[in-house]
Amino acid sequence: MKKDRLYFLTFIAITIVFLFVAIIASQYFIKLSANQLIEAQVESSKREANEIAKMLDFQLESEISKEKIIENLQQIIDKTDNNSWFISVFDWGGKEVCNPDKTKVGQLVNSDQSLLLSLNEKNNSDNLYDLLTHANINATSEIIYIVPLKKTDLIVAANVQIKSINNQLKALKINFHLIFLIMGLTVIVLSFFLVRIIGSAYEKELEQQNSSLTTEVVNLSKLNSDLFSYKEKVAISDIKNTSDDSQDKEKKRLLTYIRNELVPILIDDIAYVYTENSITFVVSFDGNKSISNASLDEVFTQLNPSLFFRANRQFIISISAIDKILKYGNSQLKIVLHTKTTEDIIISKNKAAEFKQWLNM
Repeated sequence: MKKDRLYFLTFIAITIVFLFVAIIASQYFIKLSANQLIEAQVESSKREANEIAKMLDFQLESEISKEKIIENLQQIIDKTDNNSWFISVFDWGGKEVCNPDKTKVGQLVNSDQSLLLSLNEKNNSDNLYDLLTHANINATSEIIYIVPLKKTDLIVAANVQIKSINNQLKALKINFHLIFLIMGLTVIVLSFFLVRIIGSAYEKELEQQNSSLTTEVVNLSKLNSDLFSYKEKVAISDIKNTSDDSQDKEKKRLLTYIRNELVPILIDDIAYVYTENSITFVVSFDGNKSISNASLDEVFTQLNPSLFFRANRQFIISISAIDKILKYGNSQLKIVLHTKTTEDIIISKNKAAEFKQWLNM
């Protein structure tokens, strides 16, 4: 149940993050794409208006009458596509002279010229989207660009159908939203399954680690139990050996030095022996430290191997001094003594098997 709830919350979190990013990104990309589309159409209309204006100027300079020029132009643009962008001509009085729709010839121009003024003021395409989407939607068309003809009262105009442009922009929005919807569903579903796959793999790894840890804990518990049992065996053996005549022959003391003073130490009082800077130190259970002239190997030969263990090149430890055994690193053991040591006592991987066998003696 907890895993299912976690996966569900992950799914909700991914969905919320994607929706937040998609809302911001879609608005940006819609506006950017719309501006590029409208800019291309505006520039095309401007070029067309300029070309027609140049043609009419050339005809006027060739002394062709204005009436004939208007008649020819009307024939050219008559019934051309005026669903979105088209060219018209009007006079200074605002009366239509040429228009793809003949019914509008002679009528006043139906434009408040707000879009034209805005475009001229901005002089760039960055705000074309905002200008067109906020234009008068009740207007049939708006003039976006004008070119006055020299020595006449005629003006060539580039026009845009507001409703047609708004329909294009709506279609663009729908396409973008559809793309983001499909992409969002794909990303969310794939992310959800990836989270489940990664989560399952991580759970398996944790289970393996927990299983391994449990095994190690059991092994350490057994090892510490063996330590306790061995200490009891040693205690019982000491009691028996006390009444045994052969016990008198065993070495009871170890000769050490404190400064220039000879100090014999009972072997039963030794907690551990260690070497540092080629000097052998003998530490008793009460923490007192003395020095032995013998090397660590020589000292070990004088000790009872059932009571003392050579942990490593630096330490010899007494069974009675061991407090607990801990796992350390890769299959190594760390020995904690009742008496504080100068350094950690680490039994290597190779030595650990010998130590376990020593405890089971």
